Parts: sequence; structure tokens; C-alpha cells
Amino acid sequence: MHAFQQFKNEVLSALKKAGIKEPSLEAPPESVDADLAVPCFMLAKEMKKAPALIAKDLAAKMPSKSLIGKVEALGPYVNFSINWDVFAPNLLGKISENYAKKPAKKKALVEHTSINPNASPHVGRSRNAILGDSIVRVLNYSGFDVETHYFVNDIGKQIAMLVIGCEGKKAATELAFNDMLKIYRDINAELEANPDIEKEISQLLNKLEAGDKKTLARFHEIVEICAKGQVGILSKLNINYDVFDYESQYVTGKKLPGVMKSLEKTGYLITDDDNRRVLHLKDSNLPEGNKHLVVERSDGTSMYALRDIAYTINKIKRAKDANIVVLGEDHKLYFQQLAEVMRVLGYTPPKVVHYSFILLPSGKMSTRKGEVVLLEDLLNEATDAALVEIKARYPDLPKNESLLRAKKIAVAAVRYGIIKVSPEKNIIFRLKDALRFEGDTGPYLQYTTARANSMLKKGKPVNKFDAALLKETEELAVMRKLALFPDVVDASASTLQPHLVATYIHELADSFNTMYEKVPVLKAETEELKDARLALVRATRRVLASGLSLLGIEALEEM
Repeated sequence: MHAFQQFKNEVLSALKKAGIKEPSLEAPPESVDADLAVPCFMLAKEMKKAPALIAKDLAAKMPSKSLIGKVEALGPYVNFSINWDVFAPNLLGKISENYAKKPAKKKALVEHTSINPNASPHVGRSRNAILGDSIVRVLNYSGFDVETHYFVNDIGKQIAMLVIGCEGKKAATELAFNDMLKIYRDINAELEANPDIEKEISQLLNKLEAGDKKTLARFHEIVEICAKGQVGILSKLNINYDVFDYESQYVTGKKLPGVMKSLEKTGYLITDDDNRRVLHLKDSNLPEGNKHLVVERSDGTSMYALRDIAYTINKIKRAKDANIVVLGEDHKLYFQQLAEVMRVLGYTPPKVVHYSFILLPSGKMSTRKGEVVLLEDLLNEATDAALVEIKARYPDLPKNESLLRAKKIAVAAVRYGIIKVSPEKNIIFRLKDALRFEGDTGPYLQYTTARANSMLKKGKPVNKFDAALLKETEELAVMRKLALFPDVVDASASTLQPHLVATYIHELADSFNTMYEKVPVLKAETEELKDARLALVRATRRVLASGLSLLGIEALEEM
């Protein structure tokens, strides 16, 4: 159990002994010099007293405990302060043990990214991957054995268009991933000028569902080029996957007839006027006009929705404790339909994390129109800009070391600049701002860990120290932040909101840098005080590095 949880438990125990059956604990406002607050409003009716009087009586009854320091009533609140003489040694002495990754006792499956393999990923689509990967990391740290899935759309209309667009150009073995964006744009333009291409697309998809081996092989060749190219770019952001699920498996693997039989048994499957098979979810809470979900075309070929139903059922069966999918906000209605289908079939739907878009100054990105900022281009630009800064600071640093460091700073700039914003909010990403070495940025956090590391190299911290010597306001502020890390990670895991970790480590870095400016560490008044302060620096670096790792960012030894 970590130190702050022990403190909370002591407070709860003291309150229960005082007759408060279900005490409520809050974080006091920053203007109040305390660490936990107990509001007494809810007790007024039962105790028939004013909340301020209840708070005064309770404060007088609180016993002196090992981790509890000052207890005082402030209006309708009882405020509890930490006893730093006991708390500080507890916190710093065990921080590496308490803040280590929890043993994996639960199973989770997270599906994220799943970009249509028709183009190079752009910055807007990277939010799905960065958010999903950060969720995976937080869950892993919190005691889940997480399996990360990527659903590859290898049989849809976009792939058929690429197959047609690639005809007569090069053999598949000669086509490069970078060719695909231009080919996709060109075939889109041709389609607008020549609607007959739609017939060719339909014929290809029919051959595919009929199991035509030549068509399957051609689709597979094109998709493999795309998938490998996409994953290669995402890996530069430290994003990796455990399992690739191919949509074609749910067509050629004969899994769909069984799903159709299950849907027929629900009584919701109807045939519409166009001879399509449609789920009429009449009893659902879906918005009017959206209670119909087409699952099969009039020619008997499956729609994406049917394949996704089969895929979702498979994921549910694989995920023992948590089944999570990351989707853009433009998929909200569709996911509501899918979730309703799962409930009708007797399954618990996946938990969904929706996110808003990364916007260009001109608006939303579009692959079809070519209005995109490619992720690979952004990473290269970020690396070049970071390299200029590194060369200016460290002109004698070897070229390969400079480039490696620049790449790590670029990843920090991009990942942190995106993950720090809560998913429901839009982002207008400005690379110049994200690359700054000060403010709310990834490079600032890397700079802070490097600063701490430099102090540790010079000071050579020891394992025996007296943490009770740490009394300065700035030192206590850092320790207060350090104590909260496990709770922040737990909250991030339970709510699937990794931006909470980003906010936390930025606040910790700010507290640490304030301490650095105001409290001498290497030139402390005594050797004993220096040892205690170095222990605090070491603990801070460990937590900052752990927090950065949860966001897929590498802490740097030197900046």
C-alpha cells in the first residue's frame, strides 16, 4: 500500500471511530494548507447541527495518529494535514517499490488505430493510435495483461479502389507504400468522372466474398504493403500491436452464416423494400431514424456492420475482464447501434473511448481530398527542428547521438502534444509550440528529468537518509505530488483517460523546478540535508520517468 493511501486509511479509521459511518474525503483547495478535507454538510440533517459545529466537534475528537499531523475545523470542513516526520521517510524510502507496475491479475483487450489501409496515416488519425497505446500502457501498469488488436479493413471499397488503381502500373512487389496515397487520390478523381467504375468495384467485392483465390491474393498483396507501411510509421511513435485481425477472415472463414442465424433468432432481422437484410432495432433507445442497421446487400454480400458484429463477438469472448475500443467521435451513432446489437444477442458491449479531431487551421483533414498533414512528414519536421536545437546546445555531440536524441524529443513533442488534451476536445496541433523546452510540452518534461539526472550524477545519492529533514515549502509541495501518482494512474486506468497522467507529470515537473530554483540541493547546509534532498530528486526522477513511459515517451539522461 502506498503512503498516501495509508494516510487516507488512517483518516477514515479515525472518522469511523468518531461515529461517522460513511465519511467522505475530498482534496482541499490549493489555498488551504491541508492534504485531505471532510465536508460536514451531509451530516447536518442526521446530527441536527450546523455543519460548522459538526466540523469543530469532529476535529476535537481526532486522535493523534502516525501519519496524521494537524487536524482543524475550517467552516463546515475538517482539514487533515500530513505528519511529514513519518510520512516523508515512508514515501521516499519505498517509492520504487510502491510505484512499480502491479502484477497482471486481469485480462484486457484493446482495439485501436485500425486505419483503412488506403494511405499513409495523417496527424488526425494518429490521435487514435496515441490515445489507444497510452490506454494500453496505463492498463498494463495497473495490473492488466493487455492484448492490443488492430482491425485491418482488407476487403472494403477503399481497397477495391486501390486494387483497380494499381492495375497496369507495377507488379505488387514493386509498389511502395508511399505510392498508395497518390493512387488513391487518382482513382477517386476517376470515380467522380466515370461512375462506371462503381460497377467494377462491386464486381471485385463479389468475387472476393465468393472466395475467388486470384482476387483474394491481389487484395492481400495490396493490403500487406499498406499495413506494413502504416505500422512502420506508427512504430516510430513507440506504438506496437500484438494481433492483426483481418476483416476478410470473417468472410472467407465462413463465420458470417452463424452470426446471421443468431440475428434471425432475435426477431429483429427483416428484409427491406430493396431486398436488403436489415436489423430493425425498434425497441432500442437509438434516435428515431437510426433504428435500422443494414447487414447484407440485396445480392447477398455482407456489409461492414455484419463483419464488425462477428468481430466484436470474437473480441468479447477473448477479453476476460475488459474489452475496449477507441473510435473517433464520428463513429458515435454507429457504435450505439453496434452496442445495441450486442445487447440483443446477449453480450456486454465493449467500452468505447471516443475522441475528437485534430484540425488544420482550415478545418478537418480529408485523405480523399488530399488535405492532410502526413504523420511521417510531421515526425521528420519535428526531428529536424529538435536536431537544430541539440546542435546549438551540444556542438561536440556525435552526429548519430544527436539524431537519436532529436528523434526522442520529436516523439515526446508529438505524443504529449496530443495526449495532454482530454479526448472529447478538438486539437489544433502546432508543432512549434509542442517542441518548446518550457511550458506544457513533452520536451519540457524530458528536460526536467535530464536536469534531475544531472543533479544525481553530481551528487551521488545514498540509500540511507533522513527524509524528516525535508521541511521547506517547496520540498513538501514535491512530496505531495509524488504521493498522488498511484491514485492518478488508477484514476486514468478506471476512466480510460491517460491525459490525467499528462496533467499530473506536468504539475510534478513544475513543482520540482520551483524547488530546484529555490532550494539548494548540492550546496545544502549539511551533508545529511543534501542526502535527503538528493533522495527527493531521485524519487521525482523515477516518477517522472514512469509517467512519461505511460505516455510512450522516453525520459532522457541528458538533454
